[in-house]
Amino acid sequence: MNTQNKTHKNTMMAGVVHQKNDIRYEAIEKPQPKANEVLIKVKYTGICGSDVPRVNGDACHFFPNVLGHEFSGVIEEVGEDVRNLKPGDLVSGVPLVPCMECEDCQRGDYSLCKHYSFIGSRQYGSFAEYVAVPEKNAVKFDPEISFAQAAFFEPATVALHGIRRVPYEGGKTVAILGGGTIGMMTMQWAKIFGARVICVFDIVEERLKLARKLGASDTINTKDEDFMDQAMAITDGKGFDYVFETAGNTITMKMAYPLAANKSHICFIGTPTREISFTVDEWEMMNRKEFTLTGSWMSYSAPFPGAEWRDTAHFLKTGQLKVDDSFIDRITPLSKIDEAFEAYKIPGNVKGKILIDSEA
Repeated sequence: MNTQNKTHKNTMMAGVVHQKNDIRYEAIEKPQPKANEVLIKVKYTGICGSDVPRVNGDACHFFPNVLGHEFSGVIEEVGEDVRNLKPGDLVSGVPLVPCMECEDCQRGDYSLCKHYSFIGSRQYGSFAEYVAVPEKNAVKFDPEISFAQAAFFEPATVALHGIRRVPYEGGKTVAILGGGTIGMMTMQWAKIFGARVICVFDIVEERLKLARKLGASDTINTKDEDFMDQAMAITDGKGFDYVFETAGNTITMKMAYPLAANKSHICFIGTPTREISFTVDEWEMMNRKEFTLTGSWMSYSAPFPGAEWRDTAHFLKTGQLKVDDSFIDRITPLSKIDEAFEAYKIPGNVKGKILIDSEA
């Protein structure tokens, strides 16, 4: 580990990935905001599941690289032509940098842009003391929201984008498959927008207890042999109007089909990591039930970055959207970022989000 003192005004400390299993705390050049950019003094950055294989695996786009895309901080400096932000503003980072010129971007489907950059993977991110981003990639939040909460903007918007991928209406029944952070966020959005019944499915009782604490009307442990009977009892035998899969697990993805009601909507928010196939009987459910199946990718809409980000700022401020303490496994100083990634090498060792504190 490089423990060089932070002494030079043109340098900063960062967690730099040099190769697989090699992330170092070292001094690099401090970015300067260009026209239409802002310089953010980073407070917290959450380690995303996608960051882990970029350090502990072979998924990093290039070396050396500075990862980190779920972050909060304070505007330190603004470049020319910045109009809506000023030094001292509290902001959460928006990682996608779409080209704004392709057909998908022109439609406002920024998540589908094929010519995008991404802060914290394709360009230097927030595992650092400072990060420079386009003005539109910094969302202002009010002081009622803590820096730790603001580091959860990105996962919260991913969940909300999934809700927006279906013609969601209040007063109906909702199944959430997976009780991780995205699942808990999706459940809360479903409640905020008026679901009559919200049932969270998971195999860990601790997660189900948290779901009830955060507002789920029902929870079901899918280890129970009769879990499907329990689900049908909740919905009077009809199944759920909306099913959101948030784990990216082949088991829960296949589970969505029998849980879905006639004319229902299924949205796969979770990102799968293994091949999946469906039996003829399972696939026939889609025909017989005439449900609609869709996917959800990232968290953006027009005008960029979209209502997902505006609503997250609003509902975190009002307290209707909650970041529970259990969402955070630990807070690790930037100087020990290598230890944070080592923690992920032990299965089950990390229960929640590790936040990297760039000021520690």
